[in-house]
Amino acid sequence: MSTRDTQAIQGLKSAIAEGKNWYVAVLEAIRLWRSPEEDYDGRHYQYLVDNEAFDWIVLAERLCEELDGLIPEKERANLLFFGIPPIELSKDEFKNIIGASKYQAHLNYFYGILVEKFLFLAVTEEIRKKKRVLGLNNDNGVVDEAYQSIYGATQFALLKQFRKERHYPQLRSISLSGLNEFTYWLFKYRIKRRDKSCVASDTKKALTKLHEILELKTKPLHSSHELNPEF
Repeated sequence: MSTRDTQAIQGLKSAIAEGKNWYVAVLEAIRLWRSPEEDYDGRHYQYLVDNEAFDWIVLAERLCEELDGLIPEKERANLLFFGIPPIELSKDEFKNIIGASKYQAHLNYFYGILVEKFLFLAVTEEIRKKKRVLGLNNDNGVVDEAYQSIYGATQFALLKQFRKERHYPQLRSISLSGLNEFTYWLFKYRIKRRDKSCVASDTKKALTKLHEILELKTKPLHSSHELNPEF
């Protein structure tokens, strides 16, 4: 752990001891944090994907490990599992606290990984619906049809190309961190291939699916909570 990271954790604990809202204190610690990844308590944490996409929720989870018993468990769970913060911050307030560079990297993660995954989900659901209309109730070929529709190639071919470009071994499995890196690579691959109108349409489709899922997850606990699309 770097000196800056140690200072971030010490400052976080001091801020909470002095009565600062724990969520704001965590965001301030995130601003100071420097390590792109680390091994802690038997787990590998990757905060920065491809040196560009910042998963601030994973870092918030790591920092919360330092605060056992110091923060309300329900608030912690709402943030880490549902993306619902204990207090509302505007986008500008959030950006000012974590810093402009981390905010940009956060947007890279949001659109390049999270939204990309929901685009794939939306397209696979569209394909399944079309199959059901035709009386086809199995999922055979759905994944590759979705990859072909979005990226113009099969999952196998794209994964092989990704690993070849990165000089990674052609394994039969992929780790979670590897999957995130592959998804970010797919995002860039799609942006290069598609025209702007298609990219905008894809983004709209993915965000619609993302909000649909978030509403289903949060409605039982927070039926009146307005979600920030970037949290």
